Amino acid sequence: MSLPVQDRLIVWWNSRIAGELTIDRGGAMHFVYASEWLVDAAAPPLSQALPKREEPYHDAACKAVFGGLLPEEGQRTAVAAALGVSPDNPFRLLQALGGDVAGALAFLPEGEEPPVPDLAHSAQVLDDVRLAALLERLPRVPMLAGEGGARLSLAGAQAKLPVVLVDGQIAVPRPGEPSTHLIKPEPARFPRLAANEAFCLALASAVGLDAAHGEWREVQGKAFLLVERYDRTTEQGRVHRLHQEDFAQALGVPSNRKYAAEGGPTFRDAFALLRRAATRPAREVLKLADAALFNVIVGNADAHAKNFSLLRREGGEVVLAPLYDLVATRVWEELSPRLAMRFGGAARLEEIDAESFSRFAADAGLAAPYLRRRTAALSSAVEAALGEGVSVPGLPEDAITALVEATAERASRLALKAGTRS
Repeated sequence: MSLPVQDRLIVWWNSRIAGELTIDRGGAMHFVYASEWLVDAAAPPLSQALPKREEPYHDAACKAVFGGLLPEEGQRTAVAAALGVSPDNPFRLLQALGGDVAGALAFLPEGEEPPVPDLAHSAQVLDDVRLAALLERLPRVPMLAGEGGARLSLAGAQAKLPVVLVDGQIAVPRPGEPSTHLIKPEPARFPRLAANEAFCLALASAVGLDAAHGEWREVQGKAFLLVERYDRTTEQGRVHRLHQEDFAQALGVPSNRKYAAEGGPTFRDAFALLRRAATRPAREVLKLADAALFNVIVGNADAHAKNFSLLRREGGEVVLAPLYDLVATRVWEELSPRLAMRFGGAARLEEIDAESFSRFAADAGLAAPYLRRRTAALSSAVEAALGEGVSVPGLPEDAITALVEATAERASRLALKAGTRS
């Protein structure tokens, strides 16, 4: 017997109502598609884990898909404290933060509609003093939760803030307005984390991988990474949301199980998902294999299921989203060396050997000789890019010197392990 509904949110896909998310008196969430969305053959499901149907989806599925849009770990705890709600109540968090999330969705109270996304009428741009103050405040108040009507949310454990870029200047979007960029400041706990990501994104682009574009900026002595959102397009001053979902959401896995060691998705699961969901699976599978190899080369042990996403382009094509949250985690000894997803059975980067490539190829459904050749090609491309110098304008060279050296050494060593160099 279902319990009475306590509260509800309307789920919007850009300017259309896609469904309704409710919470009952027992604290369980439920989602049901809008009838207009169901009968429209062109309207896609909100998630691979939520195929279109008349019957409602219940708490577990809702937490995996919709709860996966919320901040994680310490960021979530801080947001919940700022809002005065439980960090274990995703409905109330979405109620407060769901105006602008990853992808095309927005979660709004009944009777409220998304604002027209017009950059000409965005919130006032921030001058240097206010931007510096925001960067100072952001670690204590993630997503500006509870401040000024901001209703913003992004998954992940790293401090970040969705913003709007207006003529090159940063502004906080109006409540419910789609953002265009993300701000990632340097955290106190992991110095030069943002610089690390800036370098990894630039290196990925330099070797021909599809990666999010990052720009290094500084204001009043405070450095930050400004990342352009790949799930937004701008045309004639209006911002349009593109839908995306990370692999954990698409596979119906909650954020607290994103690591394979905790029962979360493996690379085998990830490749199988791409083959089911992508419009051109063969192409996207090769892109994911490249991404996995690149993460090994740079020393990113934290490439879990929430760091890969499906992106639905404007024409409806589903692709592997550009790479994001690329960080060489092995520069911090206090972080776990365990791989978020085993690479060919290897639990750590140091355990990868010649046989690992054969096993990974089997997980990916690719021929082992191809994977070995691709490892050699990508390793060589990384070495060449590092030799020429990976340019991140404004980023101090001493911030990445050790990272460059470690990456070059790892690229050479990986090619040897793949058996492509003597």
